[in-house]
Amino acid sequence: MSSLGFRTGSLVVFACAALLSGCQIVPGQRMITPAAIQDTGGEFSTEASQQKQIPITDINLELLKKMNADQTASALPPTTSGLFGKPAVYRVGPGDVLQIVVWDHPELAAALGQPPTTSRPSDAIPGFLIDENGDIQFPYAGNLHVAGKDAATIQRELHSRLSKVYQKPEVTVRVASFRNATVYIDGEVRTPGTQSINDIPMSLTNAIGLSGGFTTTADRSRVDLIRDGTTYRLNIDDLVKRGRNPSDIYLQPGDTVRVNAREDSGVYVMGEVNKPATVLPLRNGSLTLSQAISDGGSFDSNTASGQQLFVIRNSTSDSPQIYHLDATSPVAMLLANQFELQPKDIVYVGQGGLVRFNRVLNLLLPAINAAVTGVVVSK
Repeated sequence: MSSLGFRTGSLVVFACAALLSGCQIVPGQRMITPAAIQDTGGEFSTEASQQKQIPITDINLELLKKMNADQTASALPPTTSGLFGKPAVYRVGPGDVLQIVVWDHPELAAALGQPPTTSRPSDAIPGFLIDENGDIQFPYAGNLHVAGKDAATIQRELHSRLSKVYQKPEVTVRVASFRNATVYIDGEVRTPGTQSINDIPMSLTNAIGLSGGFTTTADRSRVDLIRDGTTYRLNIDDLVKRGRNPSDIYLQPGDTVRVNAREDSGVYVMGEVNKPATVLPLRNGSLTLSQAISDGGSFDSNTASGQQLFVIRNSTSDSPQIYHLDATSPVAMLLANQFELQPKDIVYVGQGGLVRFNRVLNLLLPAINAAVTGVVVSK
């Protein structure tokens, strides 16, 4: 080798050593200290106070027992419990059509009118149509406000008024057409749209069934019931596990039911896995850490460190949580199979100890090859 080649090789080795020392590569490095995030909230906060320490909790049997105990002891929110109850009696409103019969008085039958020669599905059937003010007109009874009343109440009021004209009138009142009360079913159902409420009480499960049932992408754990501007989040499977029948939740006029998609509440798998940046949907609200790793293609055997498996929770809130699992432990998969993930969790697999060294070395290889090539050519 010439003196020029020796000097060039020495410079390359010196550059490698300087770069590696500057990168501070530590084989087998682990994140064992609490993570820190920047806190820029206060105007007068000092630099020391701006670093918020986030504790890292190890996933072990004690943690799983505590999580299971908390989940078992947690009761339904009072607002959710208040949705269960007996069905209410149907109360008429504008657009409904009443059929009113006064027995032994055929002269009143003419008040019903004759059906139109041509009819459309939206046309009201013959009867007493409740106007926009909630009133009807009936012979010898005059104007009667009926909106918000059930058929039995309307029957008693008509009997009272007709008793001034007829002796002991026999009055029958029934709703002939239900056109006022509706609910709307939206989201991951097969036929979303409006459903009419009639005298047969409509439960939550009945409304979903009338809409064709859940689609294959529906998240049964995230069904929203919107009532009077308030949204109630319902987990159908969890209600069944608690012994509460979703069919005991009866809808009211104006309710909206939205079935969310599983993709909207996914778990993110990142880091040294074979399928990084994967978004995994929860399976009806349930997904374990081991399932997430498996669906993410498992660990990358060339770069992953089994000791650096983390779950980041509430990453967008002021109080994020980080859980750590040493996957090299013999009981690691047992723990991972019992650790339930939550929507928007981030599963991160860290790098192995020599990954940084190998990557820096790969960056340097072109320069080394060029230098060696230059030495050979200069001979």
